[in-house]
Amino acid sequence: MSPRAAWRLESLGFAEVYDYGPSRADWMAWGLPREGSSANTPTIGEVARRDVATCALTDTVGDARDRARAAGSDVCAVVTCGRVVLGLLRGKQLESDPEAMVEQVMRPGPTTYHLDSRAREAAERMGDRGVSALLVTSPDGVLVGVLHREDAERAADGVAEP
Repeated sequence: MSPRAAWRLESLGFAEVYDYGPSRADWMAWGLPREGSSANTPTIGEVARRDVATCALTDTVGDARDRARAAGSDVCAVVTCGRVVLGLLRGKQLESDPEAMVEQVMRPGPTTYHLDSRAREAAERMGDRGVSALLVTSPDGVLVGVLHREDAERAADGVAEP
């Protein structure tokens, strides 16, 4: 079971929820130091923006929209008090009834990427799917940042941050 699913079950009142233990793959997924030929390959953990708009399940859509706009973004991550990602608001969800509860309109269980995903591959996937931003999490489902397609493309092309 994924960490995000475990946290969501806990938020729904399930008392005994378990998660898996760490492995070698977790080392890389945490974005920890790499060696060898892949050490110089840009990852999304290196270029993801850490200033992500967030909201809780019990917030209103209007509050979430205000946070996203204040962050200069068109997305708002729905997180627990420990910042585990539960859902996502973007586009039509952020423009829905401002008095509605986030939990009612969010996209539950959004696709997230770990810190070790390669920037070039993420940029290509985002371009193929017409996605402008994606959420980056740690292996335990905690929100780390948001990757914007232009940042991934810039990193993939070897261009420094502006």
